[in-house]
Amino acid sequence: MEKSVIRDPGFYVMVGIGLAVMFIAPVMLDLFTIMQFTQYVVLSVFALSLGYIWGFGGILSFGQAAFFGLGAYTFAVASINMGSTTIPMVLAFIIPTIFGAALGYFMFYGRLSDVYLGVVTLVVALIFWKLINHTAGPEYSIGKARLGGFNGIPSIPTLHIPGDTGAWLDPAQMFQVFMAILIIIYIALRFLIASDFGRVSIGIRENETRASLLGYDVRLQKVIVFAIGGGIAGLAGAMWATYQSFIDPNSVSMEMSAKALVWVMAGGVGTLAGPIIGCILLQWLTLKLGTVDVVNSIAVLGAIMMVLVLALPKGIVPTAKMLAMNGWTLWNRRPNRDAVTRKAVKHE
Repeated sequence: MEKSVIRDPGFYVMVGIGLAVMFIAPVMLDLFTIMQFTQYVVLSVFALSLGYIWGFGGILSFGQAAFFGLGAYTFAVASINMGSTTIPMVLAFIIPTIFGAALGYFMFYGRLSDVYLGVVTLVVALIFWKLINHTAGPEYSIGKARLGGFNGIPSIPTLHIPGDTGAWLDPAQMFQVFMAILIIIYIALRFLIASDFGRVSIGIRENETRASLLGYDVRLQKVIVFAIGGGIAGLAGAMWATYQSFIDPNSVSMEMSAKALVWVMAGGVGTLAGPIIGCILLQWLTLKLGTVDVVNSIAVLGAIMMVLVLALPKGIVPTAKMLAMNGWTLWNRRPNRDAVTRKAVKHE
């Protein structure tokens, strides 16, 4: 398991870049840029949750925002009632994981096809969004936390050092903590994918019938993969809530689910680096287009996405790897071609 990860130079490149950004960015960049980078990191964790279940489990979820929002609201309600953020952050991972396992159980053991599975995840997200929007009254409270309906939950506590509720993290420290979480999740998923469990998941993605005939419990495997993805999305939701100090039903909207799909497709399905790169690139592009008043930024972004998908159907990272491998192959063959040419000239 470890050898396949250790021998991959891309693994060290991604981790090295992550660690460099984690320690250098707070020193070199201004506060506004740090806040923007924090947003990219949080959304990258969310993109990873879908990138994992889709690219390595063959499960396409159209409602991944349901787990994102569930984690965000779990963290908000728990942190307001507890006055602490450590346990709520853990709950924001555990509860969406349990919910993902329960939903996955009914979907996969119910033998739903891929189309109906996508519809069910979409409907769950829509139900969650509708439910949260109708909790505006004062009676919709959990302890000290009022759900607020479409107005959302304000004044969510900022992360603090575990065990010391008075030691709140400043923006630079929060960025470093979130960056560390992203790196840890990336490393953990890389090793999970390289494990026997991960190889079986990939085998099921490639040919579910063959994997079943080989004796693997396909349904249980998918439930576990789906639950892990839900937990990661929930953790990203908690990070989003404490980053904004506010959360509202937009966190479970169709827009959030669609964004995750676009990031993964643009970066490359079947990779872990792809969702991260796709998320950062497109979010940065969205920010830049938002500052231009002459054109419709959404229309321009949509046009860019269409060109990107048509020009790079496999995504940015797989295409870059293919070009790099082709270039390396041509470079290695160059001496052989030169030798053949010299030999031909010598015979003439």
